[in-house]
Amino acid sequence: MKNQKNQKKKAIALKYPQGVEAPIILAKAQGKAADFMLCEAQKNGVPVAQDKVLVDLLGLSNAGDVVPENAWQALAAIFSYILEDKNEH
Repeated sequence: MKNQKNQKKKAIALKYPQGVEAPIILAKAQGKAADFMLCEAQKNGVPVAQDKVLVDLLGLSNAGDVVPENAWQALAAIFSYILEDKNEH
C-alpha cells in the first residue's frame, strides 16, 4: 500500500465553452503547481470539486483535449452540484 503523503496533489482545470459538445481540459498540474492552481481558483471564485478517480482519469488526457466521453456522467453530476450551489447563494 502506498503512503498517501508521498503522492503528489493533482489538479485539472476545465473549460466548457458555449456550443461545445463537452468540456475541454484547460490545464493539468501536480504538486506545488496544483496547489497554485487551486489557490488561484479559490481567489477568483472558480468552483472546485474533489474527485481523485476523475482527476486520475482526466490526467490521462492532455491540456487542450476534449474530456473523454467515459467521464461525462461524473462531470455532469459535479456541474449540477456546482450550479445548484451557485443558485442557492
